[in-house]
Amino acid sequence: MNKISVLQVGNEDLSLTLHIPDFVDWNNINDLKDATERSYDVCVLNRCVNKEEAYILLKKIRAYTLFLLDDVDVDQWTTWICTSRRARVLDIQTLQEFVNDDIKLFFSSGYGEKFNALSLSISQNFNGSISWNGYNGVLLDGEYGDNFYQIAYWKMNVPLFNEQVIDFWLEYEKDPSVSIQLKIEQFQSGSISTVQNQWVFNERDLESVVSIENKKMDGSIFVSLLARGKGKLKIINLHDHHSRKSYGAFFPGGVRYVTSKREEVFMYFDPGDMKPPLCVYFGGWKTMESFEGFNMMRRMGTPFLLITESRVEGGAYYLGDKEYEKNIIFGIKDCLKQLGFTNKQLVISGLSMGSIGSLYYGSKLEPHTLLLGKPVMSVGTVAANERIKRPWSYPTSLDVLAKHSGDLSEDSVEKFNSKMWDAFDNANWNNTILKMAYMIEDDYDMTAYHKILSHIHNTSVEIIGKGIHGRHNDDTTSVVQWFLSQYNKTLQIDFNRGEE
Repeated sequence: MNKISVLQVGNEDLSLTLHIPDFVDWNNINDLKDATERSYDVCVLNRCVNKEEAYILLKKIRAYTLFLLDDVDVDQWTTWICTSRRARVLDIQTLQEFVNDDIKLFFSSGYGEKFNALSLSISQNFNGSISWNGYNGVLLDGEYGDNFYQIAYWKMNVPLFNEQVIDFWLEYEKDPSVSIQLKIEQFQSGSISTVQNQWVFNERDLESVVSIENKKMDGSIFVSLLARGKGKLKIINLHDHHSRKSYGAFFPGGVRYVTSKREEVFMYFDPGDMKPPLCVYFGGWKTMESFEGFNMMRRMGTPFLLITESRVEGGAYYLGDKEYEKNIIFGIKDCLKQLGFTNKQLVISGLSMGSIGSLYYGSKLEPHTLLLGKPVMSVGTVAANERIKRPWSYPTSLDVLAKHSGDLSEDSVEKFNSKMWDAFDNANWNNTILKMAYMIEDDYDMTAYHKILSHIHNTSVEIIGKGIHGRHNDDTTSVVQWFLSQYNKTLQIDFNRGEE
């Protein structure tokens, strides 16, 4: 098990009275200038702090990882840091229970993945029809029998270590006449036959994220899907995440939104120094499931919101039905409300796939600044370019087009493009600054930057552009450098932010 680094601030070393597990590195420091680690996983505060100390803690600890003992008589700056870091108040007995049971969930980084959709195998005993649709799932239609039996399994096995907890979420659709169960078996390490743990989850269990916890030896897990009845069953994707139980999704404080169609989007809000602006960052395409851009946004010191999603393979562009999109709009507005900010104190940003989310929701929220790297607007054209301009470079784009439009026809390409452009054309950009670094020979959406200019008819709109030679993924370093420099200029010039 990875070490959990704890910073305890106070004159009395609580580790002398508490039982501290071997995997916890407890650091009792009274003078915060001696706190040498770049970041701590957990902080326990059992005295007040002044302004200087509060700003040290702001840089040393993440939001949702601060615990305040209930006998501390808080003052102004202690209240400020507890509000910023979203502190929880504990008594000494509850602190010991937390150390015993839950501190193991405060590991440094979040991690999730999908069981590869292409590694899904269908039972040879199934005699019905089978239709594969890439990362949009496999559709089964037929009879499954009167009793539950294995209809499918994933050939990819996942390691499960002692004391580890893993969450699972299954994306699926089915007829009411079909019943399913998710079965997870853990083998002893080094064995392919000795099962040491087994979990079976029914449909009621699967309405929520299901979790497995290993109290035995390390060993890999094998996952299969059982079915009975008759009708259609669509198996889409199986996600697994290193669990933090009730403390959050991916990170402590991470929030998960899920629709009635079982589609997820995740958000992580850090109040920072609680001064404007709120900086929203839409994560880019990636197969690992977790938040992106945490260190980059945290270094700015501002309140920030990370948004990520993992539909299809690496993300489905943050677009969806009304229920899905409403969750994202609500999440951003809720953070603004918590801070007491307006949309004129909002910066929305993203790179590549993140630029799609930024442009689409920026159209609806009309922020102070829209900051983009490698912008993409004609999302249907990205898929159309796969055949001639970018063969086999980004096949996921075909899955995304099929998911949102139903097929890969030219009409679907235009319909998908129109979704973005209609939102853009109906927005009021008069009070928004657009900053964009684009690839001149972009093989995803070559027209995005110049077409955006042609769709803005108000000559008072401020646009700052930077063209960089190369295809979409040729010079990400230059794009990111420009992106960060423009972020700093926005914060310094428009919001009068410098070094604290």
